[in-house]
Amino acid sequence: MSLVKKRKLIILIVSITLFLIGVPGIFLTSYQIRLHNPKVLGELPDVLSFNNGTQVDSSSAWDIRRDEIKILLEDFEYGHMPGRPDAIQAHLLSTNSLLRDGLVEKYNITVVPSNETAASQFNFTLWLYLPSGSGPFPAIVKVSPDGTGNQVPIAQTVIDRGFIFACFEHTELDPDISGEDVIGPAQKAYPDQDWGSLAIWAWGAMRVADFLIQEPWVQSDSSFPSVNKSQLIVTGHSRRGKTALVAGAFDERFAMVVPNDSGTGGASSYFIQGFFCERIRGLTTNRRYSYWFQEDFGQFTGKEETLPFDQHFLRALVAPRLLLVTDALGDYWANPPGNQAMYLACQPVFDLLQVSDHNAQHFRTGGHGFLEEDFDVLFGFADSMLLGQSSSIDFYRLPFRFDLDDLY
Repeated sequence: MSLVKKRKLIILIVSITLFLIGVPGIFLTSYQIRLHNPKVLGELPDVLSFNNGTQVDSSSAWDIRRDEIKILLEDFEYGHMPGRPDAIQAHLLSTNSLLRDGLVEKYNITVVPSNETAASQFNFTLWLYLPSGSGPFPAIVKVSPDGTGNQVPIAQTVIDRGFIFACFEHTELDPDISGEDVIGPAQKAYPDQDWGSLAIWAWGAMRVADFLIQEPWVQSDSSFPSVNKSQLIVTGHSRRGKTALVAGAFDERFAMVVPNDSGTGGASSYFIQGFFCERIRGLTTNRRYSYWFQEDFGQFTGKEETLPFDQHFLRALVAPRLLLVTDALGDYWANPPGNQAMYLACQPVFDLLQVSDHNAQHFRTGGHGFLEEDFDVLFGFADSMLLGQSSSIDFYRLPFRFDLDDLY
């Protein structure tokens, strides 16, 4: 090889090396800067101001404001959910023993929207993991089957801790196929509703609650240990975490709400953005997940600051009940700094209702996933706040060096 060719090869190798070192270096530096100095698109709407501008100053006033917020979120973000169906029929398909203790029962759940038009009924599958004993037990509703959607299998641990664990197949209510807005069974049964998939799946979690607490409109061909109605929890991960938060926000039967890594469209912010986080543009493009939301939500693409709300409105709907948001510091797509900002922004509602410690936030190291550590935090918060036990976990420690006042 000639000297000139050797020099060119050396220059090429050095250039590629510098590029490979430089691009990740720039990326990581920008990421670290934005962790503590997130981008702010606009002033956050005031969760404690009525639509007419007057302030919410009492719990009775909050009840009215809560209804205003629900209307905003249904009108613009998630679409409108129907009320409960006329009937739910539960048919036991199988029963199996678990490895250590307890049972898993598989049910076919039939939803009958109207007794007058029974032909519009549709089905979904529910797995019910049961500890030994007669109850009443606390219960956890999880969106999606156990061990799916980046979630570690956890059912045995859940029942070992003394919880009933109810997991349902949300995609049987409305399919989840990226880039395809498939009209699923729930939309066919309720053609007048403008709900997106997140609202449909959340409505499904509410129907699981119907079944667990044996509401009068539920008919079942099998019995199971009783559920403590005051100790009902809903959880999920990622898009299922968004779903769990919507379900818990709109259905007050859920005493504790635990969205995990729910990100944009869930517990995190549209207005306050960390580096490389998901935005409305990425969510609502027809190539991805526009079907998750109300059909016109994409109008806010690139104009997030014109939204009449941010996600602290959704989080605040849980008050005065228990809210635990779990997130991962390395899950930058889910906007961890925006998650902290929303935690701070909804805190005044919990303060007003004199339940300041009912608003909790936990960040672990690592990336996107529903891990054993996340469930340990859920169990700890339930022990401490719902079951009258103790926990050594700090549910209020924040990792990012900013307060809301610092951002404006």
